[in-house]
Amino acid sequence: MANDYDIVVIGGGPAGYAGAIRAAQLGKRVLCVERDKLGGICLNWGCIPTKALLSNAHLVELIKQHGKRYGYNDNGQGEWDFGQMIGRSRTVAGQLNKGIEGLFRKYKVASKFGVAKVVAPGKVQIGGETVTCDSIVVATGGRPRPLPGIEFDGKTVITSKEAMSLPAQPKSMLIIGGGPIGLEFGYFYNAIGTKTTVVEMLDRIAPGEDEEVSAALRKSLEARGLVIHTSSKTSKIEKTATGVKAEVETPSGKTTIEAEVLLVAIGVTGNVEDLFAPGVKVEIEKGHIKVDRANGFVTAVPGIFAVGDVIGPPWLAHVAHHEAVCCVERIAGHSKRTVDYAIIPGCTYTEPGVASVGLTEKAARAAGHEIRIGRFPFQFNGRALAAGETEGFVKLIFGAKYGELLGAHLIGVQATELISELVMAMKLEATEEEIIHAMHPHPTFSEAVMEAAGQATGESVHI
Repeated sequence: MANDYDIVVIGGGPAGYAGAIRAAQLGKRVLCVERDKLGGICLNWGCIPTKALLSNAHLVELIKQHGKRYGYNDNGQGEWDFGQMIGRSRTVAGQLNKGIEGLFRKYKVASKFGVAKVVAPGKVQIGGETVTCDSIVVATGGRPRPLPGIEFDGKTVITSKEAMSLPAQPKSMLIIGGGPIGLEFGYFYNAIGTKTTVVEMLDRIAPGEDEEVSAALRKSLEARGLVIHTSSKTSKIEKTATGVKAEVETPSGKTTIEAEVLLVAIGVTGNVEDLFAPGVKVEIEKGHIKVDRANGFVTAVPGIFAVGDVIGPPWLAHVAHHEAVCCVERIAGHSKRTVDYAIIPGCTYTEPGVASVGLTEKAARAAGHEIRIGRFPFQFNGRALAAGETEGFVKLIFGAKYGELLGAHLIGVQATELISELVMAMKLEATEEEIIHAMHPHPTFSEAVMEAAGQATGESVHI
């Protein structure tokens, strides 16, 4: 007797819905099971609605800081509606959620809503129903990791989910974690007038980025009013009648910070609880499912696969998407598709934005590469000058012998858009010469990429 489905995908986020659609395109009978809303955390409570809020913050800053220069003057009468900002971001998420439902109908992907449990290889229980299949792809994602000693309550101690749907704008906010999530919310709330403090345990914010970029980002955010403590940690946190009070150990000594709201952004743990019956011996380590990434993301149990945030870092929606597509293509017999973890773009959507791919300068030197570096500031870019967005630079790292692009690091208003060109350049093994000779349209921000490559060889004509 044939199984109910060829593939059951558990989870409807960036990994789950992409994998389900691709499997259906390949002729597979697919069921996608989601316990909440299609699109998962990313579309409904993460990547997309946060960018709507950040667009609001950029508009606020643009008008407050540069309005007069652009010819706009409200004589101090303008007001911003926090509730409307939140409402717009929820509307954007809702539109995309409906879009996935339409794609499922188009490609004939079946979907069920409920909590799924793998009761045996090839058997998934959804509520009181059990379905059978040839392969199971687990894409249940992750959730914010709590700070030891103080649990989330959704009101005073919150995750990123609550941070984008607070009923009222807080007067003050303490953020633990200086990575992309902490910095993006720090930028947003600071821009709209909330007194915001970020505490990072490591010696710099955006610690995964090139050191030069991290330093430039900190300088910019602090100039905007954001308070940042690095090489710091909370030694004691307690709830108060008005919010929270935290004792923070900084390089200059202990300080006490009081805030209405505490946002914890220190990492992600996988959604693995009650996912597998006791007889299903999938290996779980430190809250994430162990898989063989090089061989199609198979777990320790044949026929059960896992992709996305549930298998651990990097916790990025675009990585989850590519892992899922690669996984189902392998299941369908297409063995060529792989995920190149050496060429993963990273983006932080503050203003200025930060984006990177490949090796940092420090990592390139540590790996033994002889390198050439090209930098080009946006202050010398005509399009940036016209837009009044001259902060930041493009930094490219090339191998000295062959001129191959080893890494790219950008900070500036268009950084998260420009990085795609450099991801493609690395994927195609482009050299500095090829980037210079690729004609970039004028006037555009992208000319800074060409000029940075030219700086590495002494060919840039605008600096």
